[in-house]
Amino acid sequence: MQDARTIARSRSEWRLLHVERGERPSLPEAHATVAVPKGATWVRRLAAFLGPGYMISVGYMDPGNWATDLAGGAQFGYTLLFVIMLSNLMAILLQALSARLGIATGRDLAQACRAYYPRPVAFLLWIACELAIIACDLAEVIGTAIALQLLFGIPLIGGALITALDAFLLLLLMNKGFRFLEAFVIALLIVIFGCFAVQIFVAAPPAGTILHAMFVPSSEIVTNPAMLYIAIGIIGATVMPHNLYLHSSIVQTRAYERNDEGRRDAIKWATVDSTVALMLALFVNAAILIVAAVAFHGSGHEDVAEIGQAFELLSPLLGLSIASILFAVALLASGLNSTVTATLAGQIVMEGFLHLRMPQWARRLVTRGIAIVPVVAVTAIYGEHGTAELLVFSQVILSMQLPFAVIPLVQFVSDKNKMGSFAIPRGVAILAWVVAAIILALNFKLLYDTFAGISG
Repeated sequence: MQDARTIARSRSEWRLLHVERGERPSLPEAHATVAVPKGATWVRRLAAFLGPGYMISVGYMDPGNWATDLAGGAQFGYTLLFVIMLSNLMAILLQALSARLGIATGRDLAQACRAYYPRPVAFLLWIACELAIIACDLAEVIGTAIALQLLFGIPLIGGALITALDAFLLLLLMNKGFRFLEAFVIALLIVIFGCFAVQIFVAAPPAGTILHAMFVPSSEIVTNPAMLYIAIGIIGATVMPHNLYLHSSIVQTRAYERNDEGRRDAIKWATVDSTVALMLALFVNAAILIVAAVAFHGSGHEDVAEIGQAFELLSPLLGLSIASILFAVALLASGLNSTVTATLAGQIVMEGFLHLRMPQWARRLVTRGIAIVPVVAVTAIYGEHGTAELLVFSQVILSMQLPFAVIPLVQFVSDKNKMGSFAIPRGVAILAWVVAAIILALNFKLLYDTFAGISG
């Protein structure tokens, strides 16, 4: 009963605020619907905020990241583990800033861009973000289609067409409540984690070597052009633009008290939630690279870079009959999870920038259709190899859109006029700008190398 009153009061407070602003709450059907127990133990309060971090962690282990991790492990062993660790730390900072923006201002990143930028600028940012979501959806279609082919022998074209059916998955989950949606995502994350935990156990990599590679960088990362190229790819594909929009919205599903004390408490727990979840993503990305290093590096298979190749070789090289099956199951779970989060991000972006609402099933069919058409066309014309190149191209498109999300986010959370007492301290702001500059510089380098035809 207390929880019901808390939710009702929280939703009422924010409804009044958004009416004054002339805008709807972010993700209105789920806004302030998850109760936060008042005066409860820290365990119960943490449990109340548990969920959004795991939903955004999906973007850090989606099918688009697998190719770079596989290539890095196969070609260079454990050396690039430091790059995975560094990129994950950058992601932890930026996602914490995204949660802070949503909780402190009551606006998601899309709404903030519309409110604080001139209309033409906001429109261009919306176009850029929509392109990023389409590129992300493209990677999901390819990854899911590959997983269906590996597990069930379904041709890639057929697998791509089957992915259209998941247009109704999110609608079903959302109708059951936002907590149910989060539980679905976390369940699939546990499947992914479990699949790679088994493979890591069987691979039995040297713990000391892994820890050294993860925390002590090698100068070869920057002196070896081929290694630098893959390192740039790992970092460039780490922070997904749509994740910053998504996180700033879904943290507002909690019915925390809408005052300074309540917001400060919510920021603390939301940051803990996303940090822990992104450490899980770190394990998955590192596990992909480690398994590739154990199985392929030094065994005459250093050229393995595609998911299909890895699937064929994992079981015989690791000596575990189900290793390849576990790999494909994790890929399928990753594709399904990415479907949920990208759909939500698409809704948040469209409503935030344009104040335009579209039925979820209609939006999902449109965006999924846009992604399916090029996959089917490329597969029919160029075969599986063309699909692998299309997966890389989708990551390039995502890299191009990253500045349009990172720069506004850091600018907003550094501005005391917009954030009030929740503006980040000068030291954190400097660090955030440095991180943004590093990510953007590496992305531009990746784009230059890609379009110049440089691959090391």
